[in-house]
Amino acid sequence: MRTPFFFLLISALISLCCPLILAVDFNYPAIFNFGDSNSDTGGLIAGLGERLDPPNGQTFFKKPSGRFCDGRLIIDFLCGKIDRILPREDYFKQGLYMFDIGQNDLAGAFYSKSEDQVIASIPIILLEFEVGIKKLYDQGARRFWIHNTGPLGCLPQNIAVFGKDPSKLDELGCVSSHNRASKLFNLQLHALSSKFQGQFTDANVTFIDIFSIKYELISNFSRYGFEHSITACCGYGGPPLNYDSRVACGQTKSLNGSSVTAKGCDDTTEYINWDGIHYTEAANLQVSSLIVSGRYADPPFSDRMPFLLKLKF
Repeated sequence: MRTPFFFLLISALISLCCPLILAVDFNYPAIFNFGDSNSDTGGLIAGLGERLDPPNGQTFFKKPSGRFCDGRLIIDFLCGKIDRILPREDYFKQGLYMFDIGQNDLAGAFYSKSEDQVIASIPIILLEFEVGIKKLYDQGARRFWIHNTGPLGCLPQNIAVFGKDPSKLDELGCVSSHNRASKLFNLQLHALSSKFQGQFTDANVTFIDIFSIKYELISNFSRYGFEHSITACCGYGGPPLNYDSRVACGQTKSLNGSSVTAKGCDDTTEYINWDGIHYTEAANLQVSSLIVSGRYADPPFSDRMPFLLKLKF
C-alpha cells in the first residue's frame, strides 16, 4: 500500500472502469473510484510515474497494467464496459461513487503508534471521510458504494514486521492487534454509512463488509481452491510468508552481497496473496463473487439493487 487513502486518491484516482471484464453491468454510465492500491487501476503509476515491474499484470494483461496484482482487481470484476475515457457532465450525477478505505490509514499508523493510539485516531480518519462524502453529495452525487477495510493482520507485510512474537498472532497466524483495529474501524464506518442512509434520503448508500469476505477466504482457503492462505505468491524469502520488505515483487536487489529477485510463483491461482500486501486475481474473483452474493451488503441487494443478482463472472 502507499500513501493514505483519501488525500492522494481524491485527486489522482478518480477512475473509470476499464473495458476488460466479463458481462457485468452496474447500470451506471460512469464509476468514480476513491481508494488505495487495492482498487487502483493505474492512477498511482500514471500520476506519479512510479515503476511497476513484471510479473505484475501477467495473468490477464500479460504485462504490468498499473495494478498491484497479477491481473484484475475487485473493481474490474464488478464494473462493466465504459465507452468514454472522460465522462459527460451529467455522468457525475448519474455515476456510482465507490470507496475502498482504511488499509493505509491503519496499517501505516502502526509503524509509529501503539494499538490504543491507532484506535483513538479512527474517529478523526472517518471525520475526514464524512466531510468528503458530504461534499460529493452537495455537488450532486447520489449513489455511494463503500467497502470497509480487510483483515490487515493477515497480510504478510504486517505479519513479517509485527508478528515475530507468536503470542501476537491469532489461530490463523494473523497479527491480532491489526485485526482488532480493523474491526473497530469497520464498526464505526458501518455506523457512519447508516448515518448517511438516514440523512441522504434521496441517495443510495451501500456498505460492503470486505473484512468478513476476506477473512472467510483466509479461514477456509482450501474450500475456495487455494493452497496458501498467508504466503505471498510474488516475493522473496520462502515460506511461510515469502515476503521481504527490501525486495518488492519483480525487483532484483543486492542483499548481504548477493543478488536476489522477488519472483512470482508458478501458479497464482493457488495463492490468496499476491505480493505481501495485495491479493491475486484469483482471490479478487472470489471476493467479487461473495460481494454479489448479497450476504455481506447493507442494505441487501434484493432491496435496492436487484440487477446485481444477475451478475456473472
